[in-house]
Amino acid sequence: MYRVKTFISGLSKPQTLGILLQRTCASVQTLSDRAQTTHSFLNGSSSVYTEHMYEAWLQDPSSVHKSWDAYFRYGEFASPAQLAPHAQPSSSVNTYKQSQEYYHVQSLIRSYQERGHKIAHLDPLGINSADLEAESPKSLMLSSHNFGEKDLDRKFYLPDDSVTYIGGEEKSLTLREIIRRLENIYCKHIGIEYTHINNEEQTRWIREKFETPRIREFSKEEKHITLARLVRSQRFEEFLSTKWTSEKRFGLEGCEVLIPGMKTVIDRSTEFGVESFIVGMPHRGRLNVLANVCRKPLENIFCQFDSKLNEEDEGSGDVKYHLGMSHHRLNRVTNKEINVAVVANPSHLEASGPVAQGKTRHEQECVGDTDGKRVMSILLHGDAAFSGQGVVYETLHLSDLPTFTTHGTIHIVVNNQIGFTTDPRFSRSSPYPTDVGRVINAPIFHVNADYPEEVVYVCKVAAEWRATFGKDVVVDLVCYRRNGHNENDNPYVTQPIMYKAIEKQKPVMEKYAAELISSGVVTTDDYKNEIEKYDQICKKAYDDSKGILVNKNSEWLDSPWGDFFVNKDQMKVAPTGISEDIVQKLGVQASTYPKDLEIHSSLKRVLKTRMKMIEDRTVDWALGETIAYMSLLIDGYPVRLSGQDVERGTFSHRHHVIHDQLIDKKTYCPLNNLDGLFEGKKPAPYTVCNSSLSEYAVLGFEVGFSQVDPNCLVLWEAQFGDFANTAQPIIDQFISCGQDKWVRQLGLVLLLPHGYEGMGPEHSSARLERFLQMSNDDPSQELIPRNLEKFGDDFAMQQLHDINWFVCNISTPANFFHAIRRQILLPFRRPLINMSPKAILRLPEARSSFDEMIGDTEFQRIIPETGIATEKPQGVQKLVFCTGKVYYEIAKTRKVAEKEHEVAVVRVEQISPFPYDLVRDEIAKYPNASISWVQEEHKNMGAFQYVEPRLRHLLMYMGRNDKVKYEGRFPAASPAAGNKQLHEQELDAFMSNICNPDFY
Repeated sequence: MYRVKTFISGLSKPQTLGILLQRTCASVQTLSDRAQTTHSFLNGSSSVYTEHMYEAWLQDPSSVHKSWDAYFRYGEFASPAQLAPHAQPSSSVNTYKQSQEYYHVQSLIRSYQERGHKIAHLDPLGINSADLEAESPKSLMLSSHNFGEKDLDRKFYLPDDSVTYIGGEEKSLTLREIIRRLENIYCKHIGIEYTHINNEEQTRWIREKFETPRIREFSKEEKHITLARLVRSQRFEEFLSTKWTSEKRFGLEGCEVLIPGMKTVIDRSTEFGVESFIVGMPHRGRLNVLANVCRKPLENIFCQFDSKLNEEDEGSGDVKYHLGMSHHRLNRVTNKEINVAVVANPSHLEASGPVAQGKTRHEQECVGDTDGKRVMSILLHGDAAFSGQGVVYETLHLSDLPTFTTHGTIHIVVNNQIGFTTDPRFSRSSPYPTDVGRVINAPIFHVNADYPEEVVYVCKVAAEWRATFGKDVVVDLVCYRRNGHNENDNPYVTQPIMYKAIEKQKPVMEKYAAELISSGVVTTDDYKNEIEKYDQICKKAYDDSKGILVNKNSEWLDSPWGDFFVNKDQMKVAPTGISEDIVQKLGVQASTYPKDLEIHSSLKRVLKTRMKMIEDRTVDWALGETIAYMSLLIDGYPVRLSGQDVERGTFSHRHHVIHDQLIDKKTYCPLNNLDGLFEGKKPAPYTVCNSSLSEYAVLGFEVGFSQVDPNCLVLWEAQFGDFANTAQPIIDQFISCGQDKWVRQLGLVLLLPHGYEGMGPEHSSARLERFLQMSNDDPSQELIPRNLEKFGDDFAMQQLHDINWFVCNISTPANFFHAIRRQILLPFRRPLINMSPKAILRLPEARSSFDEMIGDTEFQRIIPETGIATEKPQGVQKLVFCTGKVYYEIAKTRKVAEKEHEVAVVRVEQISPFPYDLVRDEIAKYPNASISWVQEEHKNMGAFQYVEPRLRHLLMYMGRNDKVKYEGRFPAASPAAGNKQLHEQELDAFMSNICNPDFY
């Protein structure tokens, strides 16, 4: 086709199709190739040309180009038996007519395959079109294919399996039977979208699964199982509604078929070898999924409805329909042990999707599941959320990326045909809510949720698709919501027509039971016994629940960490310093590359500079970071770093993947070549991966990834710290409040490049103030003396233990080295937020000596003044506290002004939790000094609003009435100046005050 398109551009309009095909086919090597090229072109061309050429060929095969002769003689056009290779002129008219009819039958079949879903009966209520379009496609009309009523009982030859499977063993059918079969397949209660997939093997596979005669027939046993699962689904909701009439539970009524559908996915996938299922879902139907899919003990669910539960029992989130869980159980259908985990989800719709994907990927890596055959994810969605939330698109686009793929996810959309109170005609612009799935070539199966066998079959095919191709698939359960958004909501206010129809609607369990009873598959007594059996299970669980004490740590975790916390002293951290021999060896490894790799000249200079630093016993930021990761790897701790362009580093400083300049895809990662460097040590794997241009989904993915194994260091780096804004839902919903809200510890590291260098408001601020505002430590005056005295030497560790995360603005490579190692060596896990540098990546003054990384060195929460001001502390007139890059500008200003003996500068490296004890000591050291906080951010931004009350309360505790002076930029709405000149003016303005005696 590429050749055809190329030739088209060089032809003028009068030139004939024959000339075009002659030119095209001249470049094809074999006759059959030419025939195929011709046929490919004809599929997109007018049949008029075909008719003329075919008629000429029938009269005299030599009168047409030999490519046409090959096409008509051997091609699909001539596939009906009566089209003989050597047609005689006497039969030309009849044969030509038959060939044209064959062509039109094929066109008719194609139309149903492509558009049959648009007239399928998908709405259980019978009032809406699932695709929001009432008009039937014209291509499904007989007249569009040159047929009429008179042709219905005529027999026609069927195309081969490359087009359709509807004939089975039969080679011809009447037109009426062809249409009947096509409508049963594509236009009843299943609508199939798959012709957008550009892979012939995959489209043929789908056709075979749906078109093969009798392939969808159910056995008696399968019908029994489906009914039993429907009974459990519906009776569970009815039991809850009876016992807790006024409680919100976001029940599944109207889509009870979700339970047999999900269980079918699990049953079939288990047969293919899947052992672990990760489920991400919203709150609708969550309790039912926990009860009847995960088989979480009912008494452990019912006890959560106890009105006497304290917040400490259930966390600050809504346990019943927000927290996750993990449950190991026997799959009774396949008799295999499986684990089903449901990840915690906020009400921020679809935020849990990428989290579930990250968790799935890490579990796959932990068990060596390189192709997703043992661990898989199932994501549930609401219809309005699936089309309305951008993170869905971002997450889908991770599906085939090498370091993010989970080898196929089954997406199940619970299509209520309404979003809270909003009609779908006002909540989406696409025909279906699932159309976003088309962008990754996922097949989409729409199914009427009032037809359980169709739902079960579609879910079975979805599981087989994933097992066969390792790709995503979407199941759209078109259903309704019997109650309002929750059980206390009145839906009639906004959807009167819909809810009048729902009021008349029989539950699917009753409809299916009646169908099975009438067909003799089950008896009325069988049905009643099934209901009674499950009701008794619920009643017993309800009685047992009254004696259960809620155990939030074990009952509501989707990734339990086993014995991680066992035998650990929560007030002790292992040493973060390492030996000089290790630093030396790792530094050399980070600075060398294989001889057969042709690398860029600028990178050669970088590596040469690194080797010189090793000789001088110093490290810059990139080398300090690299050695930190390497030191963990050789001790068996895996490390994963992801984000946009992290392999090289946004600022061309990291270079963890070195590219050959001559050979595509030939690369070298020094951090994954540590074998043999230290005898007796087997290094853990290092993953550094450039992500898609996404923050929301990628950070969510890394959150899920970090939940699986506490001994794996997971880091996400923003291209610029400002870009973390786009991932704010993940930060707010999972990272800042992980332990309080989800009873989930998390050791994830966020690296957010931050610093004012005149690059404008989009590339300066990581919004340090936001992270500090979300820290849960209390600046209260009363707490400070009590805690300082109570914890003594353990004060710092107690702070780390009690805080929700660590917020740092580290200014030296050595301190960053220790902070990274501390993340893994702590006996508990908290997120680390670091305002990573830009300007000081290459600043000579910001290098660290080996002496700051070896032996008993450790992370410095503050870096005190070490210059001449310490020699006569009584004479120091001003004590400046600051954080991050601005220290180097202060130091330069102070030196130029020759005020190094009068002004002492203290760097607060760990801002939260605030290092009260060390700050107290520094204030006491300079009794005559005024206190200032200096920052480069505007006054209403940065750390000042967080630091000032803590300094003030600390000063009051120390018996001083000093005010904390602010020195920095004035308040502003924009994070930074828009041009370099204004930036410099602002910097000079507040820097000039630092060494001015009038400001002491």
